[in-house]
Amino acid sequence: MKANDGIKPAEFRGAGALQRRVRRVARPVMKSLWRFDLEGFDRLPTTGPAILCPNHVSFLDSAFLMMAVPREISFVGKAEYMDSWKTRTLFPAMGMIPIDRAGGDKSAAALDAAEVVLRRGELFGIFPEGTRSRDGMLYKGRTGAARLALKVGCPIFPVGIVGTREIQPPDAVVPKVNFPRFNMRCSIRIGEPIDVARYADRDADHMVLREITDELMFEIRELTGQQYRNTYATKGGDVVSGQVENGESPVAVSP
Repeated sequence: MKANDGIKPAEFRGAGALQRRVRRVARPVMKSLWRFDLEGFDRLPTTGPAILCPNHVSFLDSAFLMMAVPREISFVGKAEYMDSWKTRTLFPAMGMIPIDRAGGDKSAAALDAAEVVLRRGELFGIFPEGTRSRDGMLYKGRTGAARLALKVGCPIFPVGIVGTREIQPPDAVVPKVNFPRFNMRCSIRIGEPIDVARYADRDADHMVLREITDELMFEIRELTGQQYRNTYATKGGDVVSGQVENGESPVAVSP
């Protein structure tokens, strides 16, 4: 599959045995390299669908969350990973849903695949900011998570990740580890779930989607202590004015 091939939602298998095996091997290794503070994981349901929405400050965010969550979780990832033979098979087998960042029908197909995952009773993770924050600030959220939660009828869990930016900053190729002069610590906090039941059958109402998303970003800010900027982040570190909302892409994309 190439980056411009999109994804067929019915064919996406979600996270499964490979992710479980990798986690069993990777968890003790990661705990030896970094210190982890985990909070609120007892809030996650042991069964049934849920959407996890973390802030995004490092390439390591999804990997660390996958290792910390006791259940398998699928994530959105950029479709360019499908261009390399090294990641073309591995990443989808680990639960990555490729998304074409050009938008349009192929981007919408990623949300359709996520809906399939949720309707199977699984966990799905999506970065509401849409890309990594290069300056460490928290940016305005996009509405894909709210749209999915309303369609499926599942809760959204805000997730606050602190420390991954120090472990692997935006331009760093190799993460720092706990050698004597470093104290590399990551904190992952899961907040109270956002129940969207009061907005049932209103997934096409942009004002509702915006209200849920703004509530989500407020809760993430409470978990992380980040400074909030009411603009959309872009891959290059520039920002897009938050005044134009009707034309926003609803899909969050992780580079």
